[in-house]
Amino acid sequence: MYSDIIAEQKRKYGKRLAILGHHYQSDEIIRHTDLKGDSLELARQIEKLEAEYIVFCGVHFMAESAAIVRRDNQKVYIPDASAGCVMANMAPAWLVDKVLTKILNETGRKIIPLAYVNTPAAVKTVCGKHGGSVCTSANAEKMLKWALKQGDGVLFLPDKNLALNTADKIGIPDEKRILLDIRGKGEKIDTQKTVDKDLLIWPGLCAIHQRFKLSQIEKFRKEYPGCKIIVHPECPPELVHAADGDGSTSYLIKYVNESPEGATIVIGTETNLVNRLKNMFPEKNIIPLGISICSNMAKINEKNLADLLINLDTSEYEDVSDEIRAHAKTALERMLQVCA
Repeated sequence: MYSDIIAEQKRKYGKRLAILGHHYQSDEIIRHTDLKGDSLELARQIEKLEAEYIVFCGVHFMAESAAIVRRDNQKVYIPDASAGCVMANMAPAWLVDKVLTKILNETGRKIIPLAYVNTPAAVKTVCGKHGGSVCTSANAEKMLKWALKQGDGVLFLPDKNLALNTADKIGIPDEKRILLDIRGKGEKIDTQKTVDKDLLIWPGLCAIHQRFKLSQIEKFRKEYPGCKIIVHPECPPELVHAADGDGSTSYLIKYVNESPEGATIVIGTETNLVNRLKNMFPEKNIIPLGISICSNMAKINEKNLADLLINLDTSEYEDVSDEIRAHAKTALERMLQVCA
């Protein structure tokens, strides 16, 4: 029933409407999307879209990012605005600004903030104000290299696992990294311990990828000799080191697509994507490293998508203040320019 309503509304609006979906959305949503992809792919598409109504099926920070870079004649909607992100909540803008200001004032060093896109628009604004930018799991290496050249060090937030895995890839030694203690509203930070560090790491993480364990990799190695194991870089470093490859959702999809028929591939990421790949490539043995479903992504369903489309002209749309948009857009545009 809801599927029919969605199809009817898509016919009604035609090219005036575009439905975007992140790879972690369920199949019932993905089948209705005009574009699907990871955060970077979708961010790149916003200003190219002819549509004046953009419906983002993902979590809230993704819709916010779309609202930042949209054109004046476009409006961005999300079927359920309560679809948040645990990781994003670990780095509230007021605390990021407080911690960064404290380090800048007490050390005199130019620290460049680099925020994973899994952050609220207000955090991206802090990055824009301080000469920083944002990154995705697909371009974290390129963006961290860029940020290191802009100042005396980089504050990477909020995902400590992506920070550590990216630092390993570009060769930042352990002694040049520090995991910040942000307890006590940032008062516990000993800024003098940061003066000789290239990489200052915020202690956030993704609950979905943190669930995976090294023992699971060891189990599959024994159970399926010769299998390939690939994981998302939001996984803990010990899993990334033990895997055969790691990368963004786009990387994982490409890896499976390019693997030979009959290959056994174990994938450590959100379960919706793994199941979709299993259905897309029946000639290959695709196995989830473990069951890990994002409850926030799951808040988007056919019912609330249909309800939104029926009431599109009167529904609330996502927007940000002019002040937040100006600096956050600068941060996003820096990423898009570096990764052009």
